[in-house]
Amino acid sequence: MPVPERAADWLKLILVDGLGPRRMSALEAAFPNPLDAVEASEAQLRQAGLTRRHIEQLRHPDQDRLERCLAWLAGERRWLITREDALYPPLLKRIPDPPLALFVAGDPNILVAPQIAIVGSRNATSGGLQHARSFAATLARAGLTITSGLAEGVDGAAHAGCLDAGGTTLAVAGTGLDRVYPARHRDLAGRIAGSGALLSQFPPGIGPLRGNFPARNRIISGMSLGVIVVEASLRSGSLITARLASEQGREVFAIPGSVHNPLSRGCHRLIRDGARLVETADEVVEELAPLARELAGEIEGLLAPAPPAAASGLEESASSPHMEGDPEYKRLLEALGFDPTPVDEIIERSQLTPAAVSSMLLMLELDGQVSAHPGGRYSRNA
Repeated sequence: MPVPERAADWLKLILVDGLGPRRMSALEAAFPNPLDAVEASEAQLRQAGLTRRHIEQLRHPDQDRLERCLAWLAGERRWLITREDALYPPLLKRIPDPPLALFVAGDPNILVAPQIAIVGSRNATSGGLQHARSFAATLARAGLTITSGLAEGVDGAAHAGCLDAGGTTLAVAGTGLDRVYPARHRDLAGRIAGSGALLSQFPPGIGPLRGNFPARNRIISGMSLGVIVVEASLRSGSLITARLASEQGREVFAIPGSVHNPLSRGCHRLIRDGARLVETADEVVEELAPLARELAGEIEGLLAPAPPAAASGLEESASSPHMEGDPEYKRLLEALGFDPTPVDEIIERSQLTPAAVSSMLLMLELDGQVSAHPGGRYSRNA
Protein backbone atom coordinates (compact mmCIF):
# COMPACT_ATOMS: atom_id res chain seq x y z
CA MET A 1 0.00 0.00 0.00
CA PRO A 2 1.57 3.34 -0.99
CA VAL A 3 1.51 6.49 1.10
CA PRO A 4 -2.07 7.76 0.67
CA GLU A 5 -2.81 10.39 -1.93
CA ARG A 6 -2.62 13.87 -0.43
CA ALA A 7 -0.67 12.49 2.56
CA ALA A 8 0.55 16.00 3.37
CA ASP A 9 -3.05 17.21 3.66
CA TRP A 10 -3.96 14.34 5.99
CA LEU A 11 -0.93 15.22 8.09
CA LYS A 12 -1.96 18.89 8.26
CA LEU A 13 -5.20 17.79 9.93
CA ILE A 14 -3.47 15.29 12.22
CA LEU A 15 -0.91 17.88 13.36
CA VAL A 16 -3.47 20.47 14.51
CA ASP A 17 -2.98 20.57 18.30
CA GLY A 18 -6.03 20.23 20.50
CA LEU A 19 -8.42 19.16 17.76
CA GLY A 20 -10.32 16.92 20.18
CA PRO A 21 -13.25 14.55 19.59
CA ARG A 22 -15.95 17.25 19.90
CA ARG A 23 -14.38 19.59 17.36
CA MET A 24 -13.41 16.71 15.07
CA SER A 25 -17.03 15.51 15.08
CA ALA A 26 -18.24 19.01 14.20
CA LEU A 27 -15.61 19.26 11.46
CA GLU A 28 -16.68 15.94 9.97
CA ALA A 29 -20.33 17.00 10.07
CA ALA A 30 -19.43 20.10 8.09
CA PHE A 31 -17.03 18.33 5.71
CA PRO A 32 -17.96 14.69 4.90
CA ASN A 33 -14.55 14.37 3.26
CA PRO A 34 -12.08 15.49 5.97
CA LEU A 35 -9.63 16.76 3.38
CA ASP A 36 -12.15 19.37 2.24
CA ALA A 37 -11.40 21.19 5.50
CA VAL A 38 -7.84 21.83 4.34
CA GLU A 39 -9.09 23.99 1.48
CA ALA A 40 -12.13 25.49 3.23
CA SER A 41 -12.49 29.20 3.91
CA GLU A 42 -11.84 30.66 7.34
CA ALA A 43 -15.56 31.39 7.74
CA GLN A 44 -16.45 27.76 6.99
CA LEU A 45 -13.88 26.51 9.47
CA ARG A 46 -15.12 28.88 12.18
CA GLN A 47 -18.68 27.73 11.56
CA ALA A 48 -17.43 24.15 12.03
CA GLY A 49 -16.12 25.08 15.49
CA LEU A 50 -12.41 25.67 14.90
CA THR A 51 -10.72 28.46 16.82
CA ARG A 52 -8.37 31.02 15.31
CA ARG A 53 -5.40 28.99 16.63
CA HIS A 54 -6.68 25.79 15.00
CA ILE A 55 -7.21 27.55 11.69
CA GLU A 56 -3.76 29.11 11.83
CA GLN A 57 -2.16 25.68 12.42
CA LEU A 58 -4.17 24.14 9.59
CA ARG A 59 -3.23 26.97 7.21
CA HIS A 60 0.41 27.15 8.32
CA PRO A 61 1.49 23.80 9.78
CA ASP A 62 4.79 23.40 11.57
CA GLN A 63 7.05 22.52 8.63
CA ASP A 64 9.57 20.67 10.78
CA ARG A 65 6.85 18.37 12.15
CA LEU A 66 5.30 17.89 8.72
CA GLU A 67 8.63 17.01 7.10
CA ARG A 68 9.49 14.68 9.98
CA CYS A 69 6.26 12.74 9.39
CA LEU A 70 6.77 12.60 5.64
CA ALA A 71 10.37 11.44 6.11
CA TRP A 72 9.20 8.68 8.47
CA LEU A 73 6.53 7.55 5.99
CA ALA A 74 9.17 7.33 3.26
CA GLY A 75 10.85 4.49 5.17
CA GLU A 76 10.38 0.83 4.35
CA ARG A 77 7.14 -0.87 5.46
CA ARG A 78 5.68 2.32 6.92
CA TRP A 79 2.11 3.40 6.33
CA LEU A 80 -0.47 6.05 7.07
CA ILE A 81 -3.84 4.29 7.29
CA THR A 82 -6.66 6.84 7.21
CA ARG A 83 -10.34 6.19 7.91
CA GLU A 84 -10.85 6.21 4.14
CA ASP A 85 -8.41 3.33 3.61
CA ALA A 86 -9.32 -0.32 3.03
CA LEU A 87 -7.21 -1.57 5.93
CA TYR A 88 -8.51 0.74 8.66
CA PRO A 89 -9.63 -1.65 11.46
CA PRO A 90 -13.40 -2.14 10.98
CA LEU A 91 -14.16 -2.61 14.68
CA LEU A 92 -12.15 0.49 15.61
CA LYS A 93 -14.18 2.50 13.12
CA ARG A 94 -17.30 1.67 15.13
CA ILE A 95 -16.19 3.22 18.44
CA PRO A 96 -17.10 6.83 19.29
CA ASP A 97 -14.57 9.23 17.77
CA PRO A 98 -12.12 6.77 16.18
CA PRO A 99 -8.71 8.22 15.27
CA LEU A 100 -8.59 10.08 11.98
CA ALA A 101 -5.55 8.05 10.91
CA LEU A 102 -3.07 5.48 12.17
CA PHE A 103 0.69 5.33 11.68
CA VAL A 104 1.77 1.74 11.06
CA ALA A 105 5.18 0.04 10.84
CA GLY A 106 5.18 -3.54 9.53
CA ASP A 107 2.37 -5.45 7.84
CA PRO A 108 -0.85 -3.37 7.65
CA ASN A 109 -2.95 -6.38 6.62
CA ILE A 110 -3.21 -7.60 10.21
CA LEU A 111 -5.24 -4.50 11.16
CA VAL A 112 -8.34 -6.21 9.76
CA ALA A 113 -7.58 -9.67 11.23
CA PRO A 114 -9.55 -10.93 14.29
CA GLN A 115 -7.73 -9.69 17.41
CA ILE A 116 -7.72 -10.46 21.14
CA ALA A 117 -6.05 -8.02 23.55
CA ILE A 118 -3.92 -9.18 26.48
CA VAL A 119 -3.03 -6.52 29.08
CA GLY A 120 -1.89 -6.36 32.67
CA SER A 121 0.58 -5.05 35.21
CA ARG A 122 3.96 -3.61 34.30
CA ASN A 123 5.27 -5.20 37.52
CA ALA A 124 3.77 -8.63 37.00
CA THR A 125 4.80 -11.67 39.01
CA SER A 126 6.60 -14.58 37.36
CA GLY A 127 3.28 -16.44 37.39
CA GLY A 128 1.52 -13.56 35.67
CA LEU A 129 4.19 -13.37 32.98
CA GLN A 130 3.85 -17.09 32.38
CA HIS A 131 0.07 -16.76 32.06
CA ALA A 132 0.52 -13.95 29.52
CA ARG A 133 2.94 -16.02 27.42
CA SER A 134 0.84 -19.18 27.60
CA PHE A 135 -2.49 -17.52 26.79
CA ALA A 136 -0.90 -15.56 23.91
CA ALA A 137 0.69 -18.67 22.42
CA THR A 138 -2.51 -20.75 22.57
CA LEU A 139 -4.72 -17.98 21.19
CA ALA A 140 -2.21 -17.25 18.40
CA ARG A 141 -2.29 -20.92 17.39
CA ALA A 142 -6.08 -20.62 17.26
CA GLY A 143 -5.67 -17.97 14.55
CA LEU A 144 -6.10 -14.80 16.59
CA THR A 145 -3.80 -11.79 16.39
CA ILE A 146 -2.52 -10.83 19.86
CA THR A 147 -2.84 -7.09 20.54
CA SER A 148 -1.18 -5.28 23.44
CA GLY A 149 0.59 -2.07 24.37
CA LEU A 150 4.34 -2.90 24.26
CA ALA A 151 4.70 -1.98 27.95
CA GLU A 152 6.91 -3.85 30.38
CA GLY A 153 5.47 -6.81 32.24
CA VAL A 154 2.34 -8.51 30.89
CA ASP A 155 2.26 -6.62 27.56
CA GLY A 156 5.80 -7.58 26.63
CA ALA A 157 5.28 -11.19 27.74
CA ALA A 158 2.13 -11.47 25.60
CA HIS A 159 3.91 -10.13 22.51
CA ALA A 160 6.88 -12.45 23.07
CA GLY A 161 4.72 -15.50 23.77
CA CYS A 162 2.81 -14.95 20.55
CA LEU A 163 5.98 -14.51 18.49
CA ASP A 164 7.62 -17.59 20.02
CA ALA A 165 4.55 -19.62 19.00
CA GLY A 166 4.83 -18.41 15.40
CA GLY A 167 1.81 -16.13 15.71
CA THR A 168 1.13 -12.54 14.69
CA THR A 169 1.07 -9.71 17.20
CA LEU A 170 0.15 -6.04 17.03
CA ALA A 171 1.65 -3.46 19.41
CA VAL A 172 -0.18 -0.19 19.99
CA ALA A 173 2.24 2.51 21.10
CA GLY A 174 1.64 5.57 23.27
CA THR A 175 4.34 7.48 21.38
CA GLY A 176 5.20 8.27 17.80
CA LEU A 177 6.69 5.26 16.03
CA ASP A 178 10.05 6.96 15.55
CA ARG A 179 10.86 5.89 19.10
CA VAL A 180 10.31 2.81 21.24
CA TYR A 181 8.95 3.11 24.76
CA PRO A 182 10.18 1.57 26.95
CA ALA A 183 13.59 1.62 25.27
CA ARG A 184 14.42 -1.85 26.59
CA HIS A 185 11.76 -3.23 24.22
CA ARG A 186 13.59 -2.04 21.10
CA ASP A 187 14.51 -5.59 20.03
CA LEU A 188 10.99 -6.82 20.79
CA ALA A 189 9.53 -3.97 18.72
CA GLY A 190 11.78 -5.01 15.84
CA ARG A 191 10.50 -8.60 16.04
CA ILE A 192 6.89 -7.39 16.14
CA ALA A 193 7.33 -5.14 13.09
CA GLY A 194 9.08 -7.96 11.24
CA SER A 195 6.08 -10.30 11.21
CA GLY A 196 3.24 -8.19 12.63
CA ALA A 197 2.89 -4.45 13.10
CA LEU A 198 3.48 -1.49 15.38
CA LEU A 199 0.67 1.08 15.41
CA SER A 200 0.10 4.54 16.84
CA GLN A 201 -2.37 7.38 16.46
CA PHE A 202 0.47 9.73 17.45
CA PRO A 203 2.71 11.18 14.74
CA PRO A 204 6.50 10.82 14.79
CA GLY A 205 8.09 13.15 17.28
CA ILE A 206 5.55 12.58 20.07
CA GLY A 207 7.10 11.22 23.28
CA PRO A 208 5.60 9.16 26.12
CA LEU A 209 3.29 11.81 27.57
CA ARG A 210 1.11 10.58 30.40
CA GLY A 211 -2.12 11.54 28.67
CA ASN A 212 -1.27 9.45 25.61
CA PHE A 213 -1.76 6.09 27.28
CA PRO A 214 -5.51 6.17 27.94
CA ALA A 215 -5.91 7.07 24.24
CA ARG A 216 -3.67 4.13 23.36
CA ASN A 217 -5.79 1.83 25.57
CA ARG A 218 -8.93 2.95 23.72
CA ILE A 219 -7.39 1.74 20.46
CA ILE A 220 -6.27 -1.59 21.97
CA SER A 221 -9.79 -2.39 23.15
CA GLY A 222 -11.47 -0.85 20.13
CA MET A 223 -9.68 -3.08 17.61
CA SER A 224 -10.19 -6.28 19.59
CA LEU A 225 -12.99 -8.80 19.97
CA GLY A 226 -12.20 -8.94 23.67
CA VAL A 227 -9.66 -8.04 26.36
CA ILE A 228 -7.92 -10.44 28.77
CA VAL A 229 -6.58 -8.90 31.99
CA VAL A 230 -3.84 -11.09 33.47
CA GLU A 231 -2.74 -9.20 36.59
CA ALA A 232 -3.73 -5.71 37.70
CA SER A 233 -3.67 -3.65 40.86
CA LEU A 234 -6.71 -1.58 41.78
CA ARG A 235 -5.03 1.50 40.22
CA SER A 236 -3.76 -0.25 37.09
CA GLY A 237 -4.19 1.27 33.64
CA SER A 238 -5.34 -2.18 32.54
CA LEU A 239 -8.61 -1.53 34.37
CA ILE A 240 -9.08 1.52 32.14
CA THR A 241 -8.63 -0.73 29.10
CA ALA A 242 -11.17 -3.18 30.55
CA ARG A 243 -13.69 -0.39 31.20
CA LEU A 244 -13.26 0.96 27.68
CA ALA A 245 -13.71 -2.54 26.28
CA SER A 246 -16.96 -2.95 28.19
CA GLU A 247 -18.22 0.45 26.99
CA GLN A 248 -17.34 -0.51 23.42
CA GLY A 249 -19.34 -3.74 23.65
CA ARG A 250 -16.32 -6.04 23.82
CA GLU A 251 -15.93 -9.06 26.07
CA VAL A 252 -13.76 -8.69 29.18
CA PHE A 253 -11.92 -11.71 30.61
CA ALA A 254 -10.00 -11.80 33.89
CA ILE A 255 -7.63 -14.42 35.29
CA PRO A 256 -8.11 -14.95 39.03
CA GLY A 257 -5.17 -15.18 41.42
CA SER A 258 -4.20 -15.51 45.04
CA VAL A 259 -6.09 -13.34 47.50
CA HIS A 260 -2.69 -12.51 49.00
CA ASN A 261 -1.38 -11.05 45.72
CA PRO A 262 -2.18 -7.32 45.40
CA LEU A 263 -1.94 -7.72 41.61
CA SER A 264 -4.94 -10.04 41.71
CA ARG A 265 -7.24 -7.44 43.24
CA GLY A 266 -7.93 -5.64 39.98
CA CYS A 267 -8.87 -8.91 38.27
CA HIS A 268 -11.08 -9.92 41.20
CA ARG A 269 -12.88 -6.58 41.04
CA LEU A 270 -13.45 -7.05 37.32
CA ILE A 271 -14.91 -10.50 37.96
CA ARG A 272 -17.23 -9.09 40.65
CA ASP A 273 -18.30 -6.42 38.15
CA GLY A 274 -19.19 -8.98 35.49
CA ALA A 275 -15.99 -9.90 33.67
CA ARG A 276 -15.72 -13.55 32.65
CA LEU A 277 -13.46 -15.59 34.90
CA VAL A 278 -11.10 -17.72 32.79
CA GLU A 279 -8.40 -20.18 33.81
CA THR A 280 -7.31 -21.43 30.37
CA ALA A 281 -6.98 -19.94 26.91
CA ASP A 282 -9.34 -22.61 25.57
CA GLU A 283 -12.11 -21.05 27.68
CA VAL A 284 -11.46 -17.73 25.94
CA VAL A 285 -11.73 -19.35 22.51
CA GLU A 286 -14.99 -21.02 23.55
CA GLU A 287 -16.48 -17.79 24.88
CA LEU A 288 -15.22 -15.68 21.98
CA ALA A 289 -16.80 -17.72 19.17
CA PRO A 290 -20.40 -16.53 19.73
CA LEU A 291 -19.19 -12.99 20.39
CA ALA A 292 -17.25 -13.02 17.13
CA ARG A 293 -20.39 -14.16 15.34
CA GLU A 294 -22.42 -11.42 17.02
CA LEU A 295 -19.92 -8.69 16.20
CA ALA A 296 -19.62 -9.94 12.63
CA GLY A 297 -23.40 -9.78 12.33
CA GLU A 298 -23.46 -6.26 13.73
CA ILE A 299 -20.86 -5.09 11.23
CA GLU A 300 -22.83 -6.72 8.44
CA GLY A 301 -25.96 -4.95 9.68
CA LEU A 302 -24.20 -1.60 9.40
CA LEU A 303 -23.37 -2.28 5.77
CA ALA A 304 -26.87 -3.17 4.57
CA PRO A 305 -30.25 -3.59 6.32
CA ALA A 306 -30.83 -7.31 6.94
CA PRO A 307 -34.27 -8.90 6.60
CA PRO A 308 -35.86 -10.21 9.84
CA ALA A 309 -34.95 -13.82 8.99
CA ALA A 310 -31.28 -12.90 8.72
CA ALA A 311 -31.32 -10.98 12.00
CA SER A 312 -32.34 -14.11 13.93
CA GLY A 313 -29.49 -16.04 12.31
CA LEU A 314 -27.12 -14.95 15.07
CA GLU A 315 -28.81 -17.47 17.33
CA GLU A 316 -28.40 -20.25 14.75
CA SER A 317 -25.29 -21.87 13.32
CA ALA A 318 -23.01 -19.77 11.15
CA SER A 319 -24.02 -21.76 8.09
CA SER A 320 -27.54 -20.29 7.92
CA PRO A 321 -29.55 -20.26 4.67
CA HIS A 322 -28.85 -16.51 4.46
CA MET A 323 -25.12 -17.18 4.42
CA GLU A 324 -25.29 -20.12 2.01
CA GLY A 325 -27.44 -18.27 -0.52
CA ASP A 326 -25.78 -14.88 -0.25
CA PRO A 327 -24.00 -13.94 -3.53
CA GLU A 328 -21.43 -11.88 -1.62
CA TYR A 329 -20.36 -14.90 0.43
CA LYS A 330 -20.08 -16.85 -2.82
CA ARG A 331 -17.95 -14.08 -4.34
CA LEU A 332 -15.70 -14.02 -1.29
CA LEU A 333 -15.19 -17.80 -1.34
CA GLU A 334 -14.33 -17.62 -5.03
CA ALA A 335 -11.72 -14.95 -4.24
CA LEU A 336 -10.08 -17.22 -1.66
CA GLY A 337 -7.54 -19.84 -2.65
CA PHE A 338 -6.17 -22.81 -0.74
CA ASP A 339 -2.90 -20.95 -0.12
CA PRO A 340 -2.85 -18.24 2.61
CA THR A 341 -3.79 -14.91 1.01
CA PRO A 342 -3.43 -11.38 2.47
CA VAL A 343 -6.66 -9.56 3.25
CA ASP A 344 -5.96 -6.67 0.88
CA GLU A 345 -5.58 -9.14 -1.99
CA ILE A 346 -8.85 -10.80 -1.01
CA ILE A 347 -10.54 -7.37 -0.99
CA GLU A 348 -9.13 -6.58 -4.44
CA ARG A 349 -10.20 -9.94 -5.90
CA SER A 350 -13.71 -9.90 -4.44
CA GLN A 351 -14.37 -6.18 -4.95
CA LEU A 352 -16.15 -6.16 -1.58
CA THR A 353 -15.69 -3.47 1.07
CA PRO A 354 -13.02 -4.07 3.75
CA ALA A 355 -15.62 -4.09 6.54
CA ALA A 356 -17.72 -6.65 4.66
CA VAL A 357 -14.71 -8.89 4.03
CA SER A 358 -13.63 -8.73 7.69
CA SER A 359 -17.13 -9.59 8.90
CA MET A 360 -17.67 -12.38 6.40
CA LEU A 361 -14.27 -13.96 7.02
CA LEU A 362 -15.13 -14.23 10.71
CA MET A 363 -18.40 -15.94 9.87
CA LEU A 364 -16.75 -18.35 7.41
CA GLU A 365 -13.97 -19.15 9.87
CA LEU A 366 -16.49 -19.96 12.60
CA ASP A 367 -18.29 -22.23 10.12
CA GLY A 368 -15.03 -24.03 9.31
CA GLN A 369 -14.98 -22.95 5.66
CA VAL A 370 -11.84 -20.82 5.93
CA SER A 371 -8.71 -20.82 8.11
CA ALA A 372 -6.83 -17.83 9.52
CA HIS A 373 -3.03 -17.74 9.29
CA PRO A 374 -0.33 -15.48 10.83
CA GLY A 375 0.08 -12.13 9.11
CA GLY A 376 -3.63 -11.51 8.57
CA ARG A 377 -3.89 -14.12 5.80
CA TYR A 378 -6.74 -16.54 5.06
CA SER A 379 -7.19 -19.71 3.04
CA ARG A 380 -10.17 -21.74 1.91
CA ASN A 381 -10.59 -25.18 3.48
CA ALA A 382 -11.14 -28.24 1.32
